[in-house]
Amino acid sequence: MALTSEEGGHVADLCLLTAKPVIYVCNVDEKSAVSGNHYSARFKESVSGEKAEVLIIAAKAEAEIAELESPEDRLAFLSEIGLEEPGVNKLIRSAFSILNLEVFFTAGPKEVRAWTIRKGSTAPVAAGVIHSDLERGFIRAEVMKYSDFIFLGSEAACRDAGKLLIEGKNYIVKDGDILHIRFNV
Repeated sequence: MALTSEEGGHVADLCLLTAKPVIYVCNVDEKSAVSGNHYSARFKESVSGEKAEVLIIAAKAEAEIAELESPEDRLAFLSEIGLEEPGVNKLIRSAFSILNLEVFFTAGPKEVRAWTIRKGSTAPVAAGVIHSDLERGFIRAEVMKYSDFIFLGSEAACRDAGKLLIEGKNYIVKDGDILHIRFNV
């Protein structure tokens, strides 16, 4: 049901399932994996008034693809049925989009980690996802863009090219940023 922003505020505390974002996944046969079939088209039409996303996935083919060991075989199988990527990739992207999420990375000598945050989060909030002490004692974040890091090949190369930025508390973390958090507790 359509609610005004005031009405939405009143029912937000109820955490209604009907108010949650929805992704429908239509499981189709292999030959319908690219554009769906008659049934998936009718389903899309039936939910067109909802603020929902509809994905077409051939689950049996996806399971067969997942069993293949080499990436080349997977790509060959995908192209054989007319797909460019596995359906699980579409599902993950769709979930991140509908939930308004993005990822940033931290990297050190022992590990690289991905962290999930809401879009529009500031650097201290992102630091708080790692540990509350990092948010509390946040000083600054050293930021590299993922694309710059891949293109230049290392943190040192990014620093030398001027692509390592020093950002403060108001910096809005972007999807794919690589952060090094400076803090003092």
